[in-house]
Amino acid sequence: MSSRIFQSVISQMKDCTKLPLGVVDAEGTVVACTEPALVGQHWPQVADAINRHEGMYVAVDGKLFRPLAGRSNLYDFAAFVVGEGDVAQSYCALAVVALNGAKSFYEEKHDRASFVKNIITDNIMLGDVYLRARELHFPPEAVWGVFLARPTEESNPAVLDAIQALFPDRQNDFVLSITETDIAIVKMLEPGADTKTLYALATEMLEHVEEEFHVKCVIGIGTLATHLRDLARAYKEAGVAIEVGKVFNTEMSIINYENLGIGRLIYQLPTTLCEMFLQEVFKKNPIDSLDQETLFTINKFFENNLNVSETARKLFVHRNTLVYRLEKIKKLTGLDLREFDDAITFKVALMVKKYLVSRGIDG
Repeated sequence: MSSRIFQSVISQMKDCTKLPLGVVDAEGTVVACTEPALVGQHWPQVADAINRHEGMYVAVDGKLFRPLAGRSNLYDFAAFVVGEGDVAQSYCALAVVALNGAKSFYEEKHDRASFVKNIITDNIMLGDVYLRARELHFPPEAVWGVFLARPTEESNPAVLDAIQALFPDRQNDFVLSITETDIAIVKMLEPGADTKTLYALATEMLEHVEEEFHVKCVIGIGTLATHLRDLARAYKEAGVAIEVGKVFNTEMSIINYENLGIGRLIYQLPTTLCEMFLQEVFKKNPIDSLDQETLFTINKFFENNLNVSETARKLFVHRNTLVYRLEKIKKLTGLDLREFDDAITFKVALMVKKYLVSRGIDG
């Protein structure tokens, strides 16, 4: 952020106020002020006081401070007034309004993070992407990893700061607050990066957040983007990965769009089509007629690649007992799970049922 922008705003307000106004950065350095002698002064105690204080205004050494709008719970800049009391508070409030407007305009025009956020949220025309990229000296072609992090519990602002600490390169790595819970991470990668690279980065993020703040998160991974125009596609894929994962991969904390398999296809189907499919597959009895023990047996059978002996061993039952259960399932549903085609049909049906339940439909 250019201090010239702040100084321009502050200078215009000089004749309208009786008290000195200014702006300090995240280090407590005065970057703009109506009193030129104060510009450049370093007040480290101010930065600590503002970051610790939870109120709107912070009074330090006869000055009143109020943070400007920022991307995290740690401030980037704060307006200040030399003085205290109601008058100083009013001047400070007016300064914050004016400075926030200038800051927002500047970031929209010159900030790379805002540019990337506009791309992934489809808030910029494709033709403007190339124009803005040239203005910002932004490489249009590079290898990018795009992630979406979402806390599974109550939203915690510390998550944004924790992830941001892992990616300090503000020119090439972007940690963006999208909603109250969603955090997008767009990182420029080395040529030759692959799916393993993306998974390793996601693992690092997840472990750091969970170890530092004991916050559970789920992270979706989009496919690699090799051009700026691909960032929006990769971001949507990361979102789809999380949504599909909530239905079919509930035990996983890191979900890669490339590994969603048939779950992604089912997630995109109309629910009416899914209901018709279940009715056609289970003509004899509905899938709800199967009890939990039977469903557990079926899932174990699938987990062990339709191997009767191995499944029986894992279930601690005799092989003949498992064969009897499979015959019982065949009589109830008309599907023999020992036959590959029937097993595929049943597996898909279970996933379709799970999808419908996630949509609030009994199926």
